[in-house]
Amino acid sequence: MAVSDALSQPEPQTGNWRDYLELTKPRVVAVMVLTSIVGMLLASPQLPSLTLFIMANLGIALAAGAAATVNHVVDRRIDAFMNRTKRRPVADGKVKPWLALSFAACLASLGLLILVVYANPLTAVLTFASVIGYALIYTLYLKRATPQNIVIGGIAGASPPLLGWVAVTGSVDPNALLLVAIIFAWTPPHFWALCLAKQAEYAEAGIPMLPVTHGRQYTKLHMVLYTLLMVVVTLLPVLTGMCGWIYVLWVSVLNCRFLWLMRTVWYSEDDADAMRLFFYSIRYIMWLFLALLVDHFVIL
Repeated sequence: MAVSDALSQPEPQTGNWRDYLELTKPRVVAVMVLTSIVGMLLASPQLPSLTLFIMANLGIALAAGAAATVNHVVDRRIDAFMNRTKRRPVADGKVKPWLALSFAACLASLGLLILVVYANPLTAVLTFASVIGYALIYTLYLKRATPQNIVIGGIAGASPPLLGWVAVTGSVDPNALLLVAIIFAWTPPHFWALCLAKQAEYAEAGIPMLPVTHGRQYTKLHMVLYTLLMVVVTLLPVLTGMCGWIYVLWVSVLNCRFLWLMRTVWYSEDDADAMRLFFYSIRYIMWLFLALLVDHFVIL
């Protein structure tokens, strides 16, 4: 074979370890594991064993990575239309879809096995349900079927604190569901901020996100309503006795900043303001769960 022929051959679509790591959306999984850790530590007055703590969160992380990988495969044609996603490994052709799905199956199987062995079957069942909810029900169907996709499908992404809680207690507790409710209420304004900024790309890809189907102002109205709901829900842990004044003060500052940025988005048509809210919302949910943790362990 001539040198020129060899150079013209397409690169094998197997990818490298960085591509497979990117398939798992490690930054998203890191936030999910943080909320799972908080759920575990709030579930009981006693700290969980180190083995349970490490292995349960590993199992949840592997399952979340599997769901993210399936998302890459299902959305590969959509991703190719959007600047922020067109370089993803499957969309860019660096990893073949069947290899990505095989990788996802391995991650999910290992993660669920770890949860059965080191946590309990209920945690494994709920984790499996959340994987199906995100990877198939949301990504494969809801995302293309309704502009309320992120609201309906948001419950799957809100499950990690519940999974962490159940891993410790073996049962579903109302306080664990309250943690889920916080993420559920936070998800629409968080994601719709991104949709506002990327409205043209979603329209080109044919995805019925709320700004595409109902316009920007309608989307902003719903963002405001969900933000107000989020503020109310984030104060409920105080009423149930889960948290004290450290959390109240901390979350009040976070909520004020969120409301201020939401106000800016309401009056602005600048995509940069929407992205500013989007990036803050990521820090918001991380700091809120850290506030839950600090309040739980610090005695005033």
